[in-house]
Amino acid sequence: MIDDLSGGLTARHPVEDDHSRVLAVVDAWWGGLKGEAGALERALLLPRLYFQHFTTTSFVVERDGGDGEDRGEGDGQLVAFLVGFLSQTEPDAAYVHFVGVDPGLHGQGVGRSLYRAFFALARSHGRRYVHCITSPQNTASQSFHARLGFTSSAVKPDYDGPGLDRVAFTIDLAAS
Repeated sequence: MIDDLSGGLTARHPVEDDHSRVLAVVDAWWGGLKGEAGALERALLLPRLYFQHFTTTSFVVERDGGDGEDRGEGDGQLVAFLVGFLSQTEPDAAYVHFVGVDPGLHGQGVGRSLYRAFFALARSHGRRYVHCITSPQNTASQSFHARLGFTSSAVKPDYDGPGLDRVAFTIDLAAS
C-alpha cells in the first residue's frame, strides 16, 4: 500500500477499532501542546466517524511484531496515521484532516510517505489540490508542510470557532 516505508513498518487502511488506538497515543505524540485544552481539542477533532466513514482515504502505519510478519489489522504497534478524505463540495480537492507520527520516527520519512500515498490516492480520483490546517502553535507542522511544498496562509483567527485560530495549507498536485 505504501512502498517507501522503512523496514518493519506496514501501512493499511484503518478500521473502527483503530479509533481508540489513535486516541491513546495522540496526546503523547503532541507533547502536551496547549495543555488540557489542547488534549480536548485533539480528541474532539478525531471522532469515531472518521474511522467508520473515511477509511478508504485514510491510513495507519504499524511496526510489525518483530518477526517480519504482518498478522493483520491492529496486530502491530501504531506508529503513524493519516485521516483524509475527498472533498464533497470541491471536485478537484482532497483534504488531510489529521496526521500523527510517533516522535521517535520524526525525520525518518514516515510522514512524507503518508502524504505521498494520500497524494497518489487523490490524483487517482482526479483531485488536483490537497488542503489541510494546523494550529499556529504547531510550528513543527508548519515547517513540515512547507518542506512538502504546501503554501500557507496567514493565521486565520477563530477559523474553527472562538479562540481556535488556524494556518491553512494548499498544495497543487499538478505542480508537484
